[in-house]
This record gives sequence, C-alpha cells and structure tokens, in this order.
Amino acid sequence: MSKRARRATIASMAKNNFVAVVLAAGKGTRLKSNLAKVLHRAGGRTLVENVVRACKGIGARSICVVVGYQAEKVAAVVAPIGAKTAVQQPQRGTGHALLAAKRAIGGAKHVLVLPGDAPLVRAETLKALMRAHIESGAAATLLTAVLGDPTGYGRVVRRDEKRVGAIVEQSQLVGDQAEINEVNSSIYCFDLAKLWPAMGRLKPNNAHHELYLTDAVRLLADGGETVLAQIAPDASEILGCNTRAELAEADRTLRQRAADSLMAAGVAIQYPDTVVIDPDVTAGPDTELEAGVQLLGRTRIGANCHIGAGSILSDMTLGDGVTVRPYCVLRSSRVAARAEVGPFSHFRHDVELGEETRIGNFVEAKKVVLGRRVKANHLTYLGDARIGEGTNIGAGTITCNYDGVRKNSTTIGKRVFIGSDTALVAPVRVGDGAYVGAGSVITMNVPPDALAIARGIQKNIPGWARKRRQEMAQGGRAARKPVRKKTRPRPGKRARGKARRRR
Repeated sequence: MSKRARRATIASMAKNNFVAVVLAAGKGTRLKSNLAKVLHRAGGRTLVENVVRACKGIGARSICVVVGYQAEKVAAVVAPIGAKTAVQQPQRGTGHALLAAKRAIGGAKHVLVLPGDAPLVRAETLKALMRAHIESGAAATLLTAVLGDPTGYGRVVRRDEKRVGAIVEQSQLVGDQAEINEVNSSIYCFDLAKLWPAMGRLKPNNAHHELYLTDAVRLLADGGETVLAQIAPDASEILGCNTRAELAEADRTLRQRAADSLMAAGVAIQYPDTVVIDPDVTAGPDTELEAGVQLLGRTRIGANCHIGAGSILSDMTLGDGVTVRPYCVLRSSRVAARAEVGPFSHFRHDVELGEETRIGNFVEAKKVVLGRRVKANHLTYLGDARIGEGTNIGAGTITCNYDGVRKNSTTIGKRVFIGSDTALVAPVRVGDGAYVGAGSVITMNVPPDALAIARGIQKNIPGWARKRRQEMAQGGRAARKPVRKKTRPRPGKRARGKARRRR
C-alpha cells in the first residue's frame, strides 16, 4: 500500500473510530482570576477554543469538552464550533474527567485526550500522533517534548528506546530520574478496549485523593501493554498556561505565528514584534503594516494596502489599494478600493466607503454609506446618513441624528457641497448638486441645485472695538460721562410751612 493510500485509510479509521476529549473543568487558581482558566484568551481566542479548533483538524468523529467550573460559559464557547460537553462534578482529577466523558465517547475505538489550556498545539502534530498510534497498535501513545529546563513537568521514564514504562511527577522523582528532560504533555491517544479496564483499577492513592490518567499509563505498561511516546517537533506546542506569564508567552507565540503566516503570503510588516494579529485575519500581497498595528477579529485586507502606525482594525473589510493613515480605530465596516482613511479617524460600526473616498483626520462615522469620491477631510461627525457620489463635506460638519428619543437619518445627494461648520438636523434631505453655506443649521429639506443658508443676521457696530480698547487701557472705567444718580427733590419753604400747619 502506498504512503498516500495508507494515510487515507488511517484518516478514514480516525473519522469512524476516533473521539477527541478536551479536559476543561478546572478553575486555574494560579492565574489569580475569577474566570475559568480555559476562558482566558491567547492569540485572539479562548484557550479552549484554540484546542478544540486544533482537534477539528484531525478528522475525529466527535469532540467532547469536559466542563466543570463555569460549565455554562465554557459550553457557550465550544458549542458554536461543533463540540459537545460532559460535566465533571466534582472535579477529582484527569482520570475522573475522562470517566465523566465515557457516555459521550460511546462506541469509539480510540480517544485523543488533551488539556484545555494547551493553545499552542497544532492539528498537524495531533494528526501525526494519531497516525503513529493507529499504525503501531499501541495501547497508549503519548505526546512528549524535550525541554532544556523540565522543572515542574512529569518525566517520561522509558523501558527502552521505544516503549514507555511510567510518567513520574516532579515531586516523586528518585535518583537519576531528575536528570530526564523528556516531559509529559498530558496529550494522549488510547485504545479504549485496553484503557477502560485499566481505568477501573485506578485508585486515589495521592495527596489530593484524585484519579490520574498518568496512573492509567503506568497500569497499562505494568500489564504488558505497549505504551509509546512521540516527541513533538516543536517543544513549545505542549506548553500550558498555568500562570499569567505563561499565558502572555502563549499569546506572543500565537501572534508571531499569525504574523509569520501573513508575511509568507506577501505582506510586509515593519516591526513584527509590535503588531497584534488575530488568527482569522487575511491580507493580500504587497500590503504593508507599520509598527503597532492591530488586526482583530475577521478583518480582511486586500492587496497593495497600507495600514499606518498604531491603527486598530476590528472585523474590517478593505479593498485593494486602501490607505489607512496612522492611529485610526475602525470597526465592523467596509472600505472600497483606493479609499483613504485618517489619520485619527474613528468608525464605530456599519460604515461603507465607496471607491476613492477620502475620510480625514478626526472624522467619526457610524451607520453611514458614502458614495464614490466623497470627501470629509476634517473634524466631522457622520451618523445614520447616506451621502452621494462626489459630495464634499466641509470641516466641522455634523449630522444631528439623535432627537433625544430616536435616531433619524440624513440623506445627501450627489455632487453636494456642504460648507464648514454645518449642522444637519435629521431627518433632512439635501438634493443633488445643492450648496449649503458655511455655518448653517439645516432643519428643512434642500431642493436639488439650491443654495441653503441658515444663519443669524450679522450686525456691525462701528468703532466698538476702539472704544473697548480705550476702556481696557483706563483700567476698565467707562470712557464716557458719569451718570448722576437720581434723587428725590427736597420740598420748598411753602411746602414745608404747609406741612407744619397740618401737624
């Protein structure tokens, strides 16, 4: 049988007989967090999502995630990507976790077991482990790694060059076992017909009174079954995330992988160590990323684009030849070919830019459609609006879309000129070819080709400024004659005499 045919046969066997079980029930106390460990993020995804996606690449019949702490939250993450769940309650070790998944495993012949906090493992590595397990007919096949500093990991003690005798935890090492640098990854393939009897003999003979899969490996080896180990080609793939430092290192590695993938596709990255790229991001050849760029979510970037320093793009779609100048924050929007955005532009969501449109510095937009060659270059807010082809939006223009109760729309036609510092009070329409004078507050529809001006009447007072300067020079005293205070006049002699006679 050819190598290709053998691999096809193995893939078919895996699809029908292999189940993947991800152990994700623990809390992760060393992270010092109220969030379950597997729900922390690395590389733009939760840890458990990274592991489940790697499992999907091996063609297993099903994927079961064993949940416990914050079970509902973990299930909500893995269910959309095709994994079912089994509950481990209480959590009494890795062996107990696999027993909790026994019903979900059903009648499968083989199981791949992984920890939910190993986000760096690749589907290709898991495929190779699975193939080696099926071809060898072993009862168990371990994925191992050789580390320069194996401190903290369980050591793989071999019986000979091929076979494994036991996995010994760090605290139980004796003699020269401490010098072994091949470590257990906690990723295993098991023949279930041989594993289940060994699982039935597990005893909680340890300080935590738990059931461990490592003890099942020892029982299989002691019973004369073949236990093999396959060394991972990249030791970093087996690393877990037990501390914040390990979590940060996993994130850095996954980001580097994403950057390497884009560069392999023809993208130029100015300083790869400074960019943040999520795993679902794509970009075309000859696109350039400057330092500090973040490409998040499902961002899609065309060819020959330029993304300026410090810009953050989340769930964006950019056509070919788009320029995003430095320090833009753009989210959930579409930009057509050869458009220009920024610097310091902000798209909140649902913005659509036509071809060759220009959005400039300190322009904010939300739920707006801009036609081809629209210009809004300075200090503008555009919300809940449609703007036609070739229109120019002057500096300081705003669409007043909120009346305190509901959002209202603004419609601006083609080839319209909106003067600087215009307020368009929605709902309002400006017809094709119209002009709006600078400083206007537009509250009524503007007909096509009309000029709309809405300003207060200007009044000029001659000489006012000169007089004001004179007043200021005199210390603020008025430069005019003082006004005598009005007093009540005193009565004359005759009036005073009459008053005495009345008394």
